[in-house]
Amino acid sequence: MTSRPARLREAAGSPLVLVLLAASFALAGYAGVRLLEGRSLLIAVWFVGAALVHDLVLLPLYTVADRALTRALGALGHREAVLYVRVPAAFSGLLLLVWFPLISGRVADRYEAATGLPGDGFAARWLLITAVLFAGSALVFVVRLRRAAKDRPPADH
Repeated sequence: MTSRPARLREAAGSPLVLVLLAASFALAGYAGVRLLEGRSLLIAVWFVGAALVHDLVLLPLYTVADRALTRALGALGHREAVLYVRVPAAFSGLLLLVWFPLISGRVADRYEAATGLPGDGFAARWLLITAVLFAGSALVFVVRLRRAAKDRPPADH
C-alpha cells in the first residue's frame, strides 16, 4: 500500500507540477482579493449561485442532451461522431457563456459608451462562429470517414 504523499506525487506527475499549481492558486487568490476588495459577499454569493445553477440546472440538461445524441448517432451506426458534435458545442457554449450580455444585447449601450465601438452584431457573429465550428468539425469527420474507408480492405463477396 502506498502512502498518501506518494499517491499525490504519482497523480501530479512531479513536485514541480505541485509547486506550479500552488503558485497559480496563490496568484489567483491574491488577484481575487486585490480586484474584488469590498465586494467579497457579492462575489461569494455569485460563486455559490453559479455552482448551484451549474450543478442543478445545466449539468442535467447537457447530460440528457449528450445521452440523446449518443443514442441517436449510435442507432445510425456512427457513435464515434459524438465527439465531432461535443467539441464545437462546447466551444460555442463557452463563447455564449462569456459573451452572453453582449450577444443578448442587454449591455450594448454600456459597451458602446465604454469602448466607442458598436455594441450590436454580437449575436450574428456568435452564430457565424458556431456555424464555422460545426462545419469544420463535420469536414474533419467526413475526411476521417473517407480515410478509414480507403484504408479498410475490400469486403469478400
